[in-house]
Amino acid sequence: MFHARFVLLVLMATLLLANFGTVSWAQDQSQLSLDYYKKTCPDAEKIVRTEMECMVREDPRNAAAILRLHFHDCFVQGCDGSVLLDDTITLKGEKAAAQNLNSLIGFDLVDRIKNQLESQCPETVSCADLLAIAARDAVILVGGPYWDVPVGRKDSKTASLELANSDIPSPDQGLIPLITKFFEKGLSVTDMVALVGAHTIGMARCVNFRDRIYGGDFELTSHYNPASELYINKLKSTCPLSGGDDNITPMDYVTPTLFDNAFFESLIKGDGLLNSDQEMYSSLVGFQTSDLVKTYAADPIAFFKQFSDSMVKMGNITNPEGGEVRTSCRFVNT
Repeated sequence: MFHARFVLLVLMATLLLANFGTVSWAQDQSQLSLDYYKKTCPDAEKIVRTEMECMVREDPRNAAAILRLHFHDCFVQGCDGSVLLDDTITLKGEKAAAQNLNSLIGFDLVDRIKNQLESQCPETVSCADLLAIAARDAVILVGGPYWDVPVGRKDSKTASLELANSDIPSPDQGLIPLITKFFEKGLSVTDMVALVGAHTIGMARCVNFRDRIYGGDFELTSHYNPASELYINKLKSTCPLSGGDDNITPMDYVTPTLFDNAFFESLIKGDGLLNSDQEMYSSLVGFQTSDLVKTYAADPIAFFKQFSDSMVKMGNITNPEGGEVRTSCRFVNT
């Protein structure tokens, strides 16, 4: 009986993953171009890059903070700056969503960049474009690849706490729900694995990996390897069985401040910090994802190329309702 159920599960998953790889997704990219600010703010990218250089020099963690803000922005209503909005009497923002609260940082960094853009090109460069450009520069500044960023996004006048709670992937999810969330945004399995590779410079809160290290999953995927045993003991010292929810540790414990492919190597060892990450390699139905993990672990150039392509694809998810260019990224214009 178990064998029959397992075979059925595998067949269903195979069909599901095959469909995910072939379904197309039409997105409105008509307003985006590489020269959108050529006449109105020709130094826009230079301004963002200068500020990002200062911020990453101050703290390398700022690179991951900006990259994550862009990701969480694009997964809710498209890349429209909605994640940056503060709560007001008339607007409930996304900052209190389960995957954002006590987790997203870097809003002050966005303010710094926006202030410089407003001083040189008033009411011109959107916060959504700011995030897209800054995310690219953040990756470059910690050793990652370059890609051209199409611009011309508008800032949303609304936010959605409900969609932020439902659409942003969570660290405890299984592989199929994770793939589904990416697919709903027009992103393939290949895009997903490459984009999750951004965790090579990310940090995770204790509350998001406690169950994995105390529930036995970590030992099972790492096959009780002695080196992994040292790692899990270190994790437990950072993340106690109770308390310390906001204690943080790198998701790539080998080169935490360098954008490289070491993250994928850790998944092959079974040492992925988050369940959702390790599932890409260890899941019984992860045929395609495990092959991609092995490819990117062996070939950093392949990872960099796909990551760049997938970042452009994710950044092209636009909000069909359009919007405005906010003068402050925290509030809609009055």
